[in-house]
Amino acid sequence: MPDPSGGVAALVLPLVLLAAALHATWNALVKAGSDRLALQGLVMLSPAILAAPLLPFLPLPAPAAWPFLAASVVLHIAYNSLLVAAYRHGDLSQVYPIARGSAPLLVALGGWVLAGEAKTTAELFAIAVISAGILALALRHGPARIGEGRAVALAFCVGLSIAAYSLTDGLGGRASEAVGSYIAWLFFLEGLLFMAIVAWCRRGRLVATFRPILLPGLGGGVIAGLGYGIVVWAMSVAPMAQVVALRETSVLMAAAIGAFLLKEGFGARRIAASACVVIGAVLLQLAS
Repeated sequence: MPDPSGGVAALVLPLVLLAAALHATWNALVKAGSDRLALQGLVMLSPAILAAPLLPFLPLPAPAAWPFLAASVVLHIAYNSLLVAAYRHGDLSQVYPIARGSAPLLVALGGWVLAGEAKTTAELFAIAVISAGILALALRHGPARIGEGRAVALAFCVGLSIAAYSLTDGLGGRASEAVGSYIAWLFFLEGLLFMAIVAWCRRGRLVATFRPILLPGLGGGVIAGLGYGIVVWAMSVAPMAQVVALRETSVLMAAAIGAFLLKEGFGARRIAASACVVIGAVLLQLAS
């Protein structure tokens, strides 16, 4: 298990919380877009453009990291495709909490089995509190809307893909011997491949599709790339479940954006659930 110390340990908490805020921001951007698939393509393309000129000057990741890198590219494409489909049927304040909330316990279990990151009772309790709070944020009063069941199912699939790529990138970053190179190659490969898929889906009307969303899409990509780069670095120096659980505090910002900007509603129950997430994050830090 990585054991960050000194200045590195002090950086993990604030940087992962910054990554959480960045993640909620670009998800809200995609949810609010009229063509979510095209917007998501630009969000993924932007980090690829930024990474491309760096690749000749960076050392190649160690051979042991390349299988993780290949698997991560596939998993990220699945994640982004599922996310677009989930936002087509559900609200940001519904889909985002379910997707992000289902990941920490899965990552904790995977980190335990695959990386030997055995958890204390206190750490497991804290991760469970975070997950319970995030999932409670997704609960809705009144009858379900048309398509809501599909949105919930897709959101859980997104959560499974989050757990899978988080474990893959945590292990890949450690095996790479050069986590910066691993991040750059990941951004480059997944961005080009996903954008090629989007371009094929929008073939014949590329200019009309991308012209009105070019700047917000590329700007959202810079935000997304910075946020996930921070997370992969953090998972290379700190326990994966701890990093992922802290990152899931992004649901607080996502719930606020959904409530106040997208007019999806909030209420006392969701405020209490948000407080539960914060308490769980504090408990996780104390338990560690």
